[in-house]
Amino acid sequence: MTKTTFNILVGLSLILGLSACKHDKPKNARTDTYSSGAIEFVSDESFSPIINEELDVFHSIYIQAKVTPKYINELDAINMLMEEKTCLAITTRRFTDAEIENLRGRKFLPITVPLAYDGLAFIINNNNPDSCITVNDIRKILSGKATNWKDIYPNSKLGEFDVVFDNPKSSTVHYCVDSILGGVPINSPHITAVNKSAEVIDYVSKHDNAIGVIGSNWLNDKRDTTNVTFKKNIRVMSVSRMETANPLNSWKPYQYYIYNGNYPLIRTIYALVNDPINGLPWGFAQFIASPKGQLIIFKSGLLPLRGDLTVRNVNVTDE
Repeated sequence: MTKTTFNILVGLSLILGLSACKHDKPKNARTDTYSSGAIEFVSDESFSPIINEELDVFHSIYIQAKVTPKYINELDAINMLMEEKTCLAITTRRFTDAEIENLRGRKFLPITVPLAYDGLAFIINNNNPDSCITVNDIRKILSGKATNWKDIYPNSKLGEFDVVFDNPKSSTVHYCVDSILGGVPINSPHITAVNKSAEVIDYVSKHDNAIGVIGSNWLNDKRDTTNVTFKKNIRVMSVSRMETANPLNSWKPYQYYIYNGNYPLIRTIYALVNDPINGLPWGFAQFIASPKGQLIIFKSGLLPLRGDLTVRNVNVTDE
């Protein structure tokens, strides 16, 4: 039995408030306001757990509001925003300069609202004994330079890698291409994609040689308020920046390791808003960035973007 001491984040102090609308509303068919009406917005599917929690509280406060999420992949979400099919998209990137220029050319005022940080997690089957991996090892797997578990772990008997993403056009794929491969497309015959993050977890739990790639907000055991317990049906890999990974230089995407920067695969969650009347899409985005919304993010195990954090130690026993 081993006992591990973790630093955890236990307090969050916030002094922000909801912003008021700054622009006059043009005449159009929409009747929603900052806190009332009905709208639909889009979000990358990997953020559905935290977005659903935010919506539950938002609707309990603003009872005249009905905000409906549509969970799709990140690429389609941004395309819908640019095509004026929605006014709000939750993504892992800001508006590009070209997108801002395009929207401003159509008399819009696009706004990027940073919301939170999460980690990109790599998960494996419970029967897999090799749980430490380097960023460079991940790069080799995604580029096709490593195709067998023995290429990374010489004593492994698991055979070929079976890498599974949540969606071929998701934010997880975008992060791997942009931040791990340096813009080079993923190139391996052993990489597939399902449709949802829950399907990735299910697949990995049933296949010994699988590696799943998902957002860390899918991992936390909601029964553990310290945010140092992950789901029991899979294992979460520890990731290292070093040339060789070991338990002393590798980190899991715990909230504290995202906070102090030890975990190397961190991404920012944004609300991309293109709301010409500063109505309900803007109101919900600002709610997530408000003290109440940031506290929900904190309790979920992700890292809030705003607020003063308090740290304490806890002892976790692994049997």
